[in-house]
Amino acid sequence: MSEKKPKKEKITYIDDGRTIADMSGLPPRAAWTQKGTTSSFKDIWRTYWSAVRMMIRPMLVVIGFIIAVFAIATLIFWLM
Repeated sequence: MSEKKPKKEKITYIDDGRTIADMSGLPPRAAWTQKGTTSSFKDIWRTYWSAVRMMIRPMLVVIGFIIAVFAIATLIFWLM
């Protein structure tokens, strides 16, 4: 009536000390990296600077916050 299930084979992992995975089965380069871009230098430069302009204000806010924390910490430890 009740059939016994076969036991699963226990997998044993062996640490050979390597820190990176074996990637020897992959092709030498991905196909998309061999193709160049069809964009002009002007388009690439415009895209880069638009991204930089977008991040200037958040960057200044973070730098201001870091300076404020540092100034408060300096005042606290200077007055002790």
